[in-house]
Amino acid sequence: MKVLFATCDSLPTGDGDDDALVDALADVGVHASWTTWGAPASADLVVLRSTWDYPERLPEFLAWCDAEPALVNPASVVRWNTDKTYLVELARHGVPVVPTAVAGPGFTDWPDGEFVVKPTVGAGSRGALRVAAGDHGTAAAHLAALGVPALVQPYQSNVDSVGETAMVFLGGLYSHAFTKGAMLTADAEYDESGLYLLERLSGATPSPAQRRVAEDVVDAAAELTGLRRDDFLYARVDLIPGPDNAPLLLELELVEPSLGFRQTDATAPLRFASAVRAALSKR
Repeated sequence: MKVLFATCDSLPTGDGDDDALVDALADVGVHASWTTWGAPASADLVVLRSTWDYPERLPEFLAWCDAEPALVNPASVVRWNTDKTYLVELARHGVPVVPTAVAGPGFTDWPDGEFVVKPTVGAGSRGALRVAAGDHGTAAAHLAALGVPALVQPYQSNVDSVGETAMVFLGGLYSHAFTKGAMLTADAEYDESGLYLLERLSGATPSPAQRRVAEDVVDAAAELTGLRRDDFLYARVDLIPGPDNAPLLLELELVEPSLGFRQTDATAPLRFASAVRAALSKR
């Protein structure tokens, strides 16, 4: 059995987080190697990984996904999840989401305190701007410079002290979690490829409240996409504490998330390998 990990030209073998997966898959009889998205991909399964230049080439990327019947997560999920307006859908579905408005030309309904403006299609925090309370001129200028629809969200200041909790599901089952330090800070830096902000990561043990919200998010996403939750080879649920410290969904990553294998125990790649074998058995 052959699996291809899809990446981009700037990261031909990913960012290092997935290094243990090749051996874990080999142990269960699956040969894994890397390919650049956009190239013809002949394999039993094509797994989206570090395809982080897609926002600048979205139509081409979606067309390539549509042409790959062995793609996971599937192209229908990619189309839904690459546009962050899915957060509005999840909120309507009852998921506790960071308050989110979709902004276009002429938008004036800015939040009262600090807030964030970021493109609805983006990766690696590119194009995301943290705006001071009342600085509507800067926000409007940034929105105009983006030239695309954007999300506007109140900045949840508790994240500065506790960061984000990223909870990883493999084959629909909870696997592990890790913490990401606050991203939109004055000292934030991009990696050498320029594709993503460098992250301060560490392992995490989520609270029962976080576990419940994350499970609800995965269930809601499956329902909204018309799939079963075990149809998601992977899902990453990013939670941050709201004003009352209750967990709120910041993002649901179903396309190309880092999965934090370097921040968790050595059995996580084995769980990934089992999830891949289960996905292969469905084909």
